[in-house]
Amino acid sequence: MSAPRLRKSVRATPVAHYRLDDQVGFMLRRVSQRHVAIFARHMDKDITPTRWATLAKLYEEGPTTQNRLGRLTAMDAATIKGVVDRLIKRHLIETRADPEDGRRRVVALTEAGQTLVERSLAHASAISRKTLEPLSSREQAVLLELLRKLA
Repeated sequence: MSAPRLRKSVRATPVAHYRLDDQVGFMLRRVSQRHVAIFARHMDKDITPTRWATLAKLYEEGPTTQNRLGRLTAMDAATIKGVVDRLIKRHLIETRADPEDGRRRVVALTEAGQTLVERSLAHASAISRKTLEPLSSREQAVLLELLRKLA
């Protein structure tokens, strides 16, 4: 059996100006990877960005349904369910029947969850500052404004 032949790079068409390094999705993924690395260095090791988003949003909004919490944190139903289940196991959140509709569950921070969020807020702010650190204050404001438009 012969070795597979390697395909040579093709640069004959106008599409040849396409460079992965210049594509928005690729750059956003690289920035996200950098941010996640900074996050991991500064946040409790068991708190992932999705878990933090869930805890922080519950802190901001108060008790809410799991479905709404998923929408507020930009997570699909399966992802938010997994995050909620893991945070329940850590005793950081709890669920109870919705008083308005017993078929729905309301998610809320426990006392331990509230304490963790309050203890972590300064770290979360520092993570954002470190992520944006290479930019000037004006560039940071413009970037955040543009990201809000894209989101």
